Amino acid sequence: MAACSPDGGRSGQQATQREKETERSVLVVYNAGSLARPLRAALDTFATREKAVIEQESAGSLETARKLTELGKIPDIIALADYEVFPQLLMPDFANWYVLFAQNRMVIAYTDRSRHATEITPANWWEVLLRRKVEIGRSNPALDPAGYRTLLVFQLAERYYKSDGLAERLVRSVPARNIRPKEVDLVALLQAGELDYAWEYESVARAAGLRFVQLPHEIDLGSPGDSAFYAQASVRVPGKTPSDTITFRGEPVVYAFSIPIGAPHPDVAQRFATYLMSEGKAVLRLNHLPALEQPLLVGKGAPARIAALAAGR
Repeated sequence: MAACSPDGGRSGQQATQREKETERSVLVVYNAGSLARPLRAALDTFATREKAVIEQESAGSLETARKLTELGKIPDIIALADYEVFPQLLMPDFANWYVLFAQNRMVIAYTDRSRHATEITPANWWEVLLRRKVEIGRSNPALDPAGYRTLLVFQLAERYYKSDGLAERLVRSVPARNIRPKEVDLVALLQAGELDYAWEYESVARAAGLRFVQLPHEIDLGSPGDSAFYAQASVRVPGKTPSDTITFRGEPVVYAFSIPIGAPHPDVAQRFATYLMSEGKAVLRLNHLPALEQPLLVGKGAPARIAALAAGR
């Protein structure tokens, strides 16, 4: 015969409640590689305040999206380096809405040991990169937005400098051995002297203490005023199936996050999302990621507090 607790079952109810509280305190986050450091800083601050346990996974944004679409793994928060990945790969099956929350630009990162480090400038960068024995790295465009954005920059540079064939020459300047799954993987190679230059986001270069060439705003994908020029470039990458492809056009670099459909801990996810849209902006900026002053909500069905913050209320 089963034994009854002296309090008439209240101990069992309290234990169940404690289990629920423990469950709610977990936050599973999948994020772009370039978000690993700034988002971790925001997560650590949030975790201390909320007594939450953080589980963070970083990968290229396309690879991150495919964890949901191909592996069926659903996090509480998904934060990507290109907001376009949401409509292209995740909506409507895995997300109904997303919030644009930060921006960035492409740069060429290097160190004092890089070949021709004393010569490279915003005016001659492409000539330096095409010199013999210069080792250059970039990320994989099939996995990482920084990878296809690098190819977009190559196309824009050809137009901007009016140099026929420049884009293809820049593509050939990066051998297959120097292509990595995500742009942050290139930082250690630069620091070790295995690469002379790497195509990076400015936030990543600043956070790693690397030197970098700031490209003309007409080609760095960081200027909303140049959106029409950016849109002349486009890149196709693998889509939802091996036989499918999707196209990304040139546009300013903007990050976005969402709470996916079926998130295991939606309450804590909503609390973190509202934190990221308010006090968390200062934490991101301290970690070199330019948070948007006013986040922008796209789509329908977002929690009321997130919608209110996006509306400036």
